[in-house]
Amino acid sequence: MGNFLAGKAVAVTGAGRGIGRAVALAAAAEGARVVVNDYGVATDGTSPTSEVADSVVKEIEAAGGTAVAVADDVSTMAGGRRVVETALSAYGRLDGVVCVAGILRERMLFNMSEQEWDPVVATHLKGTFTVFRAAAEVMRAQRSGTLIGFTSGNHQGSVSQANYSAAKGGIISLVRSAALGLHKYGVTANAVAPVARTRMSAGVPMELTEIGEPEDVAALVVYLLSDRARELPVTGQVYTIAGPKIAVWAQPRELRAAYAEGTWTPERIADFLPGTVGTDPMPMLQHLKTMEQAAHTQSRPNT
Repeated sequence: MGNFLAGKAVAVTGAGRGIGRAVALAAAAEGARVVVNDYGVATDGTSPTSEVADSVVKEIEAAGGTAVAVADDVSTMAGGRRVVETALSAYGRLDGVVCVAGILRERMLFNMSEQEWDPVVATHLKGTFTVFRAAAEVMRAQRSGTLIGFTSGNHQGSVSQANYSAAKGGIISLVRSAALGLHKYGVTANAVAPVARTRMSAGVPMELTEIGEPEDVAALVVYLLSDRARELPVTGQVYTIAGPKIAVWAQPRELRAAYAEGTWTPERIADFLPGTVGTDPMPMLQHLKTMEQAAHTQSRPNT
């Protein structure tokens, strides 16, 4: 057992499997008392069971740590509150929340139904909000705490996961809003965009050239939960970790601006914008074009 998080109480959603489980185990191994939350569903959000959360609690206890299980659905306000209330009831405080819970329902945008959109956004984005909302109230009062949301490189866009990408982009904005609104109370907020081998990443339709393990991600999360990260403080940041690689994403900012004399018209914009303001190329779009060209080349018959 380590002591990087000694004395802290931490709640982790989606902690029954994959990255969430690795985070819960790592936090407990570093001395934290852990709330293990998992609704226990399949990757598409169906067939809930409380057994997965209970099994992780047993793992933590077998290793000498302290943990309690909560099987509530964090896409509801009651579920988010339940996670926080369990920490307060069991441990008397809450020092950090880590929102990993998520599901996938892949579909091209022009075929996506409301039933495929709503649950994904609810689990990822609203599920982060419900826990952040309840935790922020506690942390504001105690004037300390850490909020960690989980985003994805797919916040840049996705061919067949518009619901997932939209939710992950929303989480980044939620984290930045939390960082701005809570900094004067001693509360930090950050986002992690992991690239790791999990049951969700197994279905990614393109080869991942940089990928690590859930334990790599857990190490970063433990750091962000620790007093070492609060010393700077580290807040409002988005970090990627993929095996040996760790990276920070740029803050949003204007790239170029130009001003007109008088009123803009569509004609003036058409003449002015392309050569003066221009565009900011999409890396994901360029990557997609490269893949399509490679596939087209491979499909040509030999002559």
